[in-house]
Amino acid sequence: MSALIQNYVEALTPKVAGTLRGTAKLVISGEGAVMLDETGARACDVADEADVALIASDAVFRAILSGDQNPVMAVMGGKLKVEGSAQRALKVSGILVG
Repeated sequence: MSALIQNYVEALTPKVAGTLRGTAKLVISGEGAVMLDETGARACDVADEADVALIASDAVFRAILSGDQNPVMAVMGGKLKVEGSAQRALKVSGILVG
């Protein structure tokens, strides 16, 4: 696992543990993927199945996590791609920025 993916796992586990139903996958373009579920965050394969996948660059995810980028605006601006349930994506983005 890369150091970048490990940083995401460490930062996201406290945010998602016990708050997320189902699964969500963050695909960091060119780096790898992080699976989020009720137990926290873990590294995963980009091809692993999830209820929703959010796909963006590291810079976009960092901006979302810091509160500098609104996830909805990132989708509308083409910076963030969503595969799967839009409702689930909104819930996940609320957890990420919260």
